[in-house]
Amino acid sequence: MNPELRELYQQVIIDHGKRPRNFCKLDAADRVMDGYNPLCGDKLTLYLKIDAGIIKDVTFQGSGCAISMASASLMSEHLKGKTVEEAENIFNSFHALVTEDNAKAKDQQLGKLTILAGVKEFPVRVKCATLAWHTLVGALAGKQEPVSTE
Repeated sequence: MNPELRELYQQVIIDHGKRPRNFCKLDAADRVMDGYNPLCGDKLTLYLKIDAGIIKDVTFQGSGCAISMASASLMSEHLKGKTVEEAENIFNSFHALVTEDNAKAKDQQLGKLTILAGVKEFPVRVKCATLAWHTLVGALAGKQEPVSTE
């Protein structure tokens, strides 16, 4: 990663980690899902409001490392207004972005989410970055038990 991109990555992580967007309980949520990353200790509760297959609102609460909180914050901003199918496709692309060769991820419009590609350089942090996303998949699937990154 070039030094300028690394600095931008760090700035975005710090900003969203300290001041996460959509960090609140959503009383009107249709789906509520807990997620846990035992390796780092990250915990979050994801709230979704879905209407006619469109994600109308996404919020979360919890605690964790800066990467976990920043990823959840960026995800919550990115998914509002998307269909459930689009959200599932974005998950697949995002997961590829942080775990694989970026070629697969470049096919999708990830916007600001691409800043998290740098997590791939720190394999132990991938679970931090994907916790909110795996929790999203559990919520969309209607799972009842909490999601774990293990």
